[in-house]
Amino acid sequence: MTPDRFFSLMLLLESRDAVTTQELASALGVSLRTVTRDLNWLRDAGMPVTAQRGRLGGVTMLPGSGLDLARLTPGERDHLSLAGLDEKQRAELDASGESRRARSKIGATPPRRGDGLLPLTDVVHVDSRPWLQARTAVTTPASLLGPVRRGRRLRIQYDSPRESCPRDLVVDPYGVFAKAGIWYLVADCARVPRMYRLERITAWKEVDQPRRIRANQTLATVAAALVEQWEHTHAIEVSATIDQTQIERARRILGQRLVQDGHEESATGHRVRIRFPHLEDVRALLPFGSAITVHGPAEVRAHLRDLATDLAHHYAPSPGASRFNR
Repeated sequence: MTPDRFFSLMLLLESRDAVTTQELASALGVSLRTVTRDLNWLRDAGMPVTAQRGRLGGVTMLPGSGLDLARLTPGERDHLSLAGLDEKQRAELDASGESRRARSKIGATPPRRGDGLLPLTDVVHVDSRPWLQARTAVTTPASLLGPVRRGRRLRIQYDSPRESCPRDLVVDPYGVFAKAGIWYLVADCARVPRMYRLERITAWKEVDQPRRIRANQTLATVAAALVEQWEHTHAIEVSATIDQTQIERARRILGQRLVQDGHEESATGHRVRIRFPHLEDVRALLPFGSAITVHGPAEVRAHLRDLATDLAHHYAPSPGASRFNR
């Protein structure tokens, strides 16, 4: 359990008489299995957590947890309730300082250990940032928090990879959303929900008009619907075989787009399905070369062949050029 999720879970349990595991999972953005594991961890650590079955039951934190939440300021409660963020993401939101102050207030002095073991926080460190991280976004999540919290419309310039030049858009923001280490602005544009990558927002300004979001919609509901739409609505699903030596690299690069067909290896490699929202996106397979064999659809094989031919022509030696520099 990450420190952020620990404190968020404790806040949820302290602030409610009883809460179901499904409600905890939804609030923390994790699976039921993860919540159950976290609750078992709290019990094993000596926290007074109890669970009661039935329609009126739920998970309860009994008195004696050792956390003093009454000392938190409203701002500290607000920042500490941001579940699932790592320290880098908190810094991007300008939330690190207030989060640290909140933790120092509610963290009771731990009892002296009798087993001679060092605390887990001394020997485990988590850094969720990807390797070789892309350039820092021009628009930071912290810079957008002011107008978003004031409930204002935004005029943005968005540099979409599918457009020849940045588009000028007026959007009604719900808020900022972190998914897989990437920040997005979630907003309605002409009453249609969209996610805009912050690194592609080249300029923005606050419009002196209140936002006009759809009734009964929140940041959480809109973001969940957009994620569901992206993950389950795909224009292209590629069937392929990946060499055994490249399957781990493919999982790192392609992430959740790659679904393995079973767990058995054949003599030629692993059979997989790879999902892409657009045909042009299959160019992500080119760096694997012949380590990936695409079986279908036919238009994907044809497009990869065209891309590879263009690449070969681009690097072909000029006519009459000497093979060696003399």
